Amino acid sequence: MKSILTVLTFGLLANPMVQADTNNAEVQAVISRYESALNASNTDDVLTLYGKNPTFMPQHAPAQVGRAAVKQAYDNVFSTIKLDVEFSIHELEVLGDTAWARTSSAGQTRILANEVVVNEGNNELFIFKKENGDWKIHQYLFSTSQPRQ
Repeated sequence: MKSILTVLTFGLLANPMVQADTNNAEVQAVISRYESALNASNTDDVLTLYGKNPTFMPQHAPAQVGRAAVKQAYDNVFSTIKLDVEFSIHELEVLGDTAWARTSSAGQTRILANEVVVNEGNNELFIFKKENGDWKIHQYLFSTSQPRQ
């Protein structure tokens, strides 16, 4: 009887740790899919990662609020540049149905108008919300860590 209680107690105590690991892995997977969608210049794939009422805060531009504005912003980005970047996750915190991640990205950007390739580097902050059991990007902000010369 004592061993059964020990196993049950351990199982109850371990469950939040398992859930935290699962949530972390799921959020990391969203960031990985976001990286792939950016590199593929695929607005539709990007939008599947955003929640129902997203905010995209690109550098040097007003915040884009709502799905239509976010879609238009990514369409504009992908019509002017081609990204080849890789994300690194530096911090990831999950609290209930909200998570945030501090990341950086580095790689290259090809400017489509003149085919010039420049180095790319940004610091990013993602805020995620769980919607219908899935982690979605709720708000996303980035700023360069490699200003253009």
